[in-house]
Amino acid sequence: MKSVLIVDDEIEIAELISDALSDEEFETHICCNGEEAFNVINERNDFSAIILDIMMPEMDGLTLCRKIRDIVNCPIIFVTAKSRTLDMLVGLEMGGDDYITKPFIVEELVAKVKAHVRRDGRNNTNSKNTVIVGDLELNKDTFEVKKDNERIKLSLREFQLLEFFMDNVGKVLTREEIFKGIWGSEYGDIGAVAVNVKNLRNKIDVDSRYIKTVWGIGYKFVSPVGDVNE
Repeated sequence: MKSVLIVDDEIEIAELISDALSDEEFETHICCNGEEAFNVINERNDFSAIILDIMMPEMDGLTLCRKIRDIVNCPIIFVTAKSRTLDMLVGLEMGGDDYITKPFIVEELVAKVKAHVRRDGRNNTNSKNTVIVGDLELNKDTFEVKKDNERIKLSLREFQLLEFFMDNVGKVLTREEIFKGIWGSEYGDIGAVAVNVKNLRNKIDVDSRYIKTVWGIGYKFVSPVGDVNE
């Protein structure tokens, strides 16, 4: 059974989310603060998704995300107040995959969880593809990325973005195309594309050899050495 960790200090909201997910046959686990969630994740790192409230006592959601992003590969969905847009952007930069603002319709959050888990499951069952572009190597089976044979740690969203780029080498991709290809929807915050591109550049392309900005349109991923092997 797929499982979801719900981290929210408002127990009524956490239980409401838990009940809705249980109706969709998810197993759920509730933590009321970041410290408790951190301990749970260290003991049990098999969650299919994590729903993470940003504003919590003891350890806030942003701090928790930063501490766990290198040890969990599952999607992380932030819950934030509408007045705290900056928190959402910081959360995406720290490796969050999506967000929803309070007040929200619980069915919308459940739909987001199902979409991310379904997409994550498809990625985990992809077969045998290893893509090499320049000195970058991406393995779709093991979710490993290497640059100059050195492993690079990416969040799930960053991995999906790099995979999408490497599957479309040389093509100019609009932000809308990237959003649809990775988030699986034509509707949402297109600004999340720029945030994740920035994160990816910081990890694999600080000298801008691969990811080129096409002003007014989107991005183009190129091979510095001009050859692509799959």
